Amino acid sequence: MEVKIKSIHFDATAKLEEFINKKAQRLARRNEEVTEFNVTLEVIKPKTSMNKEASIKLIIPNREDLFASKVADTFEEAIDLCIDALERQLEKFDKNR
Repeated sequence: MEVKIKSIHFDATAKLEEFINKKAQRLARRNEEVTEFNVTLEVIKPKTSMNKEASIKLIIPNREDLFASKVADTFEEAIDLCIDALERQLEKFDKNR
């Protein structure tokens, strides 16, 4: 699985990228069909709380892509919320096979 991280108007730290890769690998173990894990990180309104937005798009060949976008105080929290939403989407996908 390929992990792509795009940070808008800032540089993501190595620690944040490592966190994202770890979460991507965990999600990939749940469904081996995922070929791409695309993450977009953006600071919405600087100097306010709840200003970190994470969007994750999962590419799965021969089916509709899965997408989640969440806003939180930290990027790690927003990514965790996205992962939770994507896991629920994957569960629905697995049940409908």
